[in-house]
Amino acid sequence: MSERNIRVEPIDRRAVEDQEVEIVERKGIGHPDSICDGIAESVAGALAREYLERVGKVLHFNTDETQLVAGEAAPAFGGGEVVDPIYLLIVGRATKHYEGQTIPTERIALSAAREYLESELPQLVFGEDIVVDVKLGEGSGDLQDVFGEDEVHVPMANDTSFGVGHAPLSETEQIVYNAERRLNEEFAAENPALGTDVKIMGKREGDKIDVTVAAAMVDAHIDDIDDYVTTVEDVSDFVADVANEYTDRDVSVYVNTADDVESGSIYLTVTGTSAEQGDDGSVGRGNRANGLITPNRSMSMEATSGKNPVNHIGKIYNLLSTDIAENVVGEVDGIRDLRVRLLSQIGRPIDQPHVADVHVVLEEDVALEDVRGDIEAIVDDGLGNVTEITQRVIDGELDTF
Repeated sequence: MSERNIRVEPIDRRAVEDQEVEIVERKGIGHPDSICDGIAESVAGALAREYLERVGKVLHFNTDETQLVAGEAAPAFGGGEVVDPIYLLIVGRATKHYEGQTIPTERIALSAAREYLESELPQLVFGEDIVVDVKLGEGSGDLQDVFGEDEVHVPMANDTSFGVGHAPLSETEQIVYNAERRLNEEFAAENPALGTDVKIMGKREGDKIDVTVAAAMVDAHIDDIDDYVTTVEDVSDFVADVANEYTDRDVSVYVNTADDVESGSIYLTVTGTSAEQGDDGSVGRGNRANGLITPNRSMSMEATSGKNPVNHIGKIYNLLSTDIAENVVGEVDGIRDLRVRLLSQIGRPIDQPHVADVHVVLEEDVALEDVRGDIEAIVDDGLGNVTEITQRVIDGELDTF
């Protein structure tokens, strides 16, 4: 029998699919907030791997305060120009000196940011369309000591905080998440006019789902207003097709609803992101750890991206709770809706949460006592293997936004 404090009880609401109104949002990879998330996490991974290579352990760091200041652009059919570049500041702390070694953390951060932008947002020219700066203070001394204890195999929590995960995704959640991902992958591969800044809002009222898409268009691949309108229609048709793969409900898709085509006021950009013209960004202000913003469900306000993956609960427990929730739903029959909340207490081993709190909505013919033991066993196993989350983050296997 586990000694961990694991509780399982009925949830305090109806299953999300049974609620009359559901709201779901996803900010795509080119949204200013997501740019900050992506770069912060890319830098975090690079620092962790560099520490392991140089000293054999992950030293203290956090890069979760990265900020973006919007630039200015002059888009035009056939191709405009960036007038003032986007400015991005990588802010945080990192251990720069350890046992006689000096570790070039700021150079590592700049290199990681460049690689991320070239891979994920190739329309942003590094050093021209976007200027990246780094200000990393020295890592905290007391936390360096915690990280440096060779005999400690399960780190102590760095904070009294919590993480939240849920499963399974509702139909609306699946539509919103997959529509953005597939627009930025398969659709964009055939349609370079679509920029990476794709934000999707889903609203379900009863069995009616409205999907509102804000899609930045790249001016170099748009010849005129008719070409723009055609591309918008193609986006709408693509999203409708994606939605129909996940639901039999009635779905309506709306793309770039602020456009005034007659006056020429449209969502046209040079770089494919609103960051070029007035939209600032910040880590943790967008998608939660499961890639969605879900006001119908409990959420942690912690930024997951950029935090260290060793003992920072704001990262580990958000990822772990999501992983546990998905595993429970995948392995235990009869669960319609599930929420996992993991609470830490500063100084406690991260595999011993202050409480692991699981809430479930079950099918009508399933009793809580029928599944309680199976749920507790999966939660216990996840906590017992919590350090695997650290390695999966370092290896880039887990998405944080």
